[in-house]
Amino acid sequence: MSTPRTVPPNFITEIIDDDLRRGKISRVVTRFPPEPNGYLHIGHAKAICIDFGIAHDYQGCCHLRFDDTNPVKEETEYVESIMADIRWLGFDWGEHLYYASDYFEQLYQCALGLIKTAKAYVCDLSPDELREYRGTLTEPGRDSPYRNRSVAENLELFARMRAGEFAAGSSTLRAKIDMASPNIVMRDPVLYRILHAEHHRTGNAWHIYPMYDFAHPLSDAIEGITHSLCSLEYEIHRPLYDWLVENVPLPSRPYQYEFARLNLDYTVLSKRKLIELVKEGHVAGWDDPRLPTLAGLRRRGVRPEAIREFCARIGVAKTNSRVDLALFEHVVRDDLNWEAPRVMAVLDPLKVVLTNYPEGQLLRLDAPYWPHDVPKQGGRPVPLTRELYIERDDFMEHPPQGYKRLAPGREVRLRHAYVIRCDEVIKDQAGRVIELRCTVDLDTLGQNPERKISGTIHWVSARYAIPAEFRLYDRLFTVPDPDAGFLNYLNPNSLVVKHGYVEPSVRDDQPGTRYQFERQGYFCRDPQVGVPVFNLIVALRDSWVKLVEGEREAPRRPASAVAASTERKDKLSSLDPEQRGRAERLIAAYGLSADDAAALATEPALATFFAEAVAHHANAQGIANWLLNELRRELKERPLTELALTPAGLAELVQLIDQGVISTRIAKEVFVELVIGGGSPRALVEARGLTQVADREALEPVVARLLAAHPDKVASYRAGKAGLMGFFVGQVMRETQGRANPQLVQALLSQQLN
Repeated sequence: MSTPRTVPPNFITEIIDDDLRRGKISRVVTRFPPEPNGYLHIGHAKAICIDFGIAHDYQGCCHLRFDDTNPVKEETEYVESIMADIRWLGFDWGEHLYYASDYFEQLYQCALGLIKTAKAYVCDLSPDELREYRGTLTEPGRDSPYRNRSVAENLELFARMRAGEFAAGSSTLRAKIDMASPNIVMRDPVLYRILHAEHHRTGNAWHIYPMYDFAHPLSDAIEGITHSLCSLEYEIHRPLYDWLVENVPLPSRPYQYEFARLNLDYTVLSKRKLIELVKEGHVAGWDDPRLPTLAGLRRRGVRPEAIREFCARIGVAKTNSRVDLALFEHVVRDDLNWEAPRVMAVLDPLKVVLTNYPEGQLLRLDAPYWPHDVPKQGGRPVPLTRELYIERDDFMEHPPQGYKRLAPGREVRLRHAYVIRCDEVIKDQAGRVIELRCTVDLDTLGQNPERKISGTIHWVSARYAIPAEFRLYDRLFTVPDPDAGFLNYLNPNSLVVKHGYVEPSVRDDQPGTRYQFERQGYFCRDPQVGVPVFNLIVALRDSWVKLVEGEREAPRRPASAVAASTERKDKLSSLDPEQRGRAERLIAAYGLSADDAAALATEPALATFFAEAVAHHANAQGIANWLLNELRRELKERPLTELALTPAGLAELVQLIDQGVISTRIAKEVFVELVIGGGSPRALVEARGLTQVADREALEPVVARLLAAHPDKVASYRAGKAGLMGFFVGQVMRETQGRANPQLVQALLSQQLN
């Protein structure tokens, strides 16, 4: 394909490529099938990007189909919000908008066909009896006493169910498959249930509604879907999907493929839990910026481009894993860096009076919107007056050593303006600082004095600044995985409201306008009417570069690394200032060696790959070793994008080593296959039986046999040739084809030799 892929190559695209090559299909048709019973969240965004993105990449089409088969929970509000969210993400279904309710009559006829071929029956077991008869994961189910009703009786009863003659829950239509199936889904699943509820599209025309597992595959077949893509929890439902499309005559035969769902730290993506958060008032509605809903992310100020990029980076895998929220924040921050103009805002104001600046004088300073490393033009006038506001945190009456902001007798530069010195501190009766009296050095506009100035701070004019409310959003939960008992882990500080001032250049900007408030973070103007409200999108501090205190434990640097600081400076001295700064941050954040940090700092593509991999597994040095020693060797002159290995794949490989599942030798074999074909290392290890042998009883006879085969070397070792231990370990590893745990092998050898 000539145009870049929307979805990076993965196991699904390999299947599609093969289907097209063999002529199994001529055109790719996918679908996104939401149930209209809630708002979409970022997990749905991943599915949307895959469904619509793959259709786009193969010049096919993606249908939007609402699986509206449960009228009790569905509302038109949800339908409208889902369509708005998909369009906001940048995708469109064109003329291919469908509803499962469009097919209610056709689905009913399909059910009649199953009854007529004795593959479905009406069952009068109650819901509790259904559960009892179904059996357990370890015990087979029992046949319903109604399983052998005649075709004629089933047809009559099903017609009466449709006519509304029976009470809700009194009868169901079930498929007749296998009550002893090891897959509990296949134990005569329910296809239809009775619901006397008004449907948002069909009104009261129906008293029976198809189950999702019945309507979904048959709707796919009706629409000619070629690849029905869904998340991994539906893997257990695939046999029922196949059974239905094979036993109901329909115009096409779709196939279901499952990918790993998105699990994001410090939030919940369960629709039930999100509804509970909203209904019980823990958040302020579906568009609360703390929620992972697309409506919430949009109100917070996250751009759809960032969400699409995030979904592309996490990739399409077969194994579920958790994604560090820091990766999402990193992508959002990287996106906004190029899109958000820089302005100044003071969130916790402290008044400053410039005593030698003429009262009533106004100086309009030209301030650029963009830093030098963003190739964009534009600026705005910033008014400077005698009275200003600075951030309260930018002043300290008794500063510690190394403090680089304002203090009594010290100087700082006002951003885009003069150098000022604090001469006097004014306090209220409680001893709180309420005002600073400062002197301006009028010779420092646009030029530096010969003396050293400790730092630069932001500010706004007290006369012209606009009063504003600032909503500082943090993670909704206090633990990475709040799934069980999630309400117990709500973060009481997930929203902090401050009242301050913003420069007047933003006065007429529309809701949704994004900014970087210098030295504060990225903010978005909220649609709330009245005093301007700005929502924090993401802080400036990037935990990929500098770990947030108290949230993640940074790897401890060994004492030797501290002692070698001079050597580290020598290793970094050949880098340019930007690369050196990047390397220093890598060392501080991840505890990398100077050599590895320098190597990553000079190769941005590898550095990005490294950061994304560490999001999946925290062994930063281990991942760096594989990147710089193995991956770089495989790259040669090729770009990273040509390799099938993903950051998540490398992280999983290192995790398997750390967990003792595979040895380093086996890992290298797996690594080569991942570079060529991609996929999940764990799945590859399990499929090929490469799991490391860490069973003492299994390895003891191997060690004993080896020592018996080399009596001369055993004697030499016991005579003092300790270097032969490497020979013995190597022999055991060779005999076990690299699968033995080398630490256990060495321990067993030491035990038997000594």
